[in-house]
Amino acid sequence: MREYAADWEALKTADPQVAEAIANELDRERSQLRLIASENYTSPAVLAALGSTMSNKYAEGYPGRRYYGGCEFVDVTEQLAIDRAKQLFGAEHANVQPHAGAQANMAVFGAFLTPNEPGEKVLGMVLSHGGHLTHGSPVNVSGMWFNFVGYEVDGETEQLDMDRIRDMALAERPKIILSGYTAYPREIDFAAFREIADEVGALLWVDASHFIGLVAGGAYPSPVPYADVVTFTTHKALRGPRGAMIVCKQEHAKAIDKAVFPMMQGGPLEHCIAAKAVALKEAMEPEFKEYAQRVVRSARALAAGLGDEGLRVVSGGTDSHLVLADCRPLGITGRDAEKACEEVGIALNKNSIPFDPNPPSTPSGIRVGTPGPATLGMDEAEMREVAGIMGDVLRSPDDVGVKEKARERVLDLMRRFPAYP
Repeated sequence: MREYAADWEALKTADPQVAEAIANELDRERSQLRLIASENYTSPAVLAALGSTMSNKYAEGYPGRRYYGGCEFVDVTEQLAIDRAKQLFGAEHANVQPHAGAQANMAVFGAFLTPNEPGEKVLGMVLSHGGHLTHGSPVNVSGMWFNFVGYEVDGETEQLDMDRIRDMALAERPKIILSGYTAYPREIDFAAFREIADEVGALLWVDASHFIGLVAGGAYPSPVPYADVVTFTTHKALRGPRGAMIVCKQEHAKAIDKAVFPMMQGGPLEHCIAAKAVALKEAMEPEFKEYAQRVVRSARALAAGLGDEGLRVVSGGTDSHLVLADCRPLGITGRDAEKACEEVGIALNKNSIPFDPNPPSTPSGIRVGTPGPATLGMDEAEMREVAGIMGDVLRSPDDVGVKEKARERVLDLMRRFPAYP
């Protein structure tokens, strides 16, 4: 009997179309430079856990408190994930069951808010300035069901103005203050947010989805000592499977657990939870700290390089894994920049910038990130090279010769730093 049941040859025989698509995706990841800030490469060990027989098991409830029999081994992996999350982040409580970041965020709403209660306000950053869809956007359930009040970055510095946020908190008296964003490149002063929350009697919630891997590697400040609750995805800088976690103060543990199950979700995805446990173990290794430092170091090099190529770097730089850049100085929109870069094998995403005069469908900016390249071993020199390639392409997006040369340079870079060799 084999110890591992997943079988690539069986997949090719049973469904060659799906097998071909999977193989093509692997080829894409090996040949395309991935600068999408929210993407990364999971390890073969994480992928193995994802493809395991843990996928077969229903396990509603929590370790030792299940509604199904036969959970003795999924209890092992889920408890490992819980214990490792608490240890890695210094947290009092951890819930590792959320299927995605949106579900983790909805659990916070379920734990602390009443739908359609106007007196229960949440103070968070507006989407166009770096917040997330689940942070109160009117097209999302968070904005449909809950009363969000939005703050923005400063018009000159394009960074958080903590005095202005404090004034808004004093005026609005929110029940929750939300920090942590999807397109904000600078460090966040979590201690200042804690002081404001205490002053107005609010809970402090941090959505650390983008930077939690940097926190694990000691390359970015940790929100855990300051926040009442921290939500985060596991598939970005943390290099885990697609999914999410919640860590919180012990006093909120019961409310959070009940909001995840049974309020928001049924059976947990135990194969994903096993893979989360593996990723957390990997994040405890010394090599992960080196990776996290490389992520930030190379992001700063990329930001400087893009500035040298004529783009305007929002807020003047970065302290994290991502760079937000204004393409207007080169006479191109973010949408066209995304398309031009994709044609030469560079994946990134168009993105609104603060006070963007253009609509979200054709924003002025692009968002780029370095977690993926850093996982492959790329560093400052490579990111300066990438900035040069992007500059050539964005200045001449219709020049076939320029794009052919750029494509070959990208392929050469990927040959030097192969994915899944």
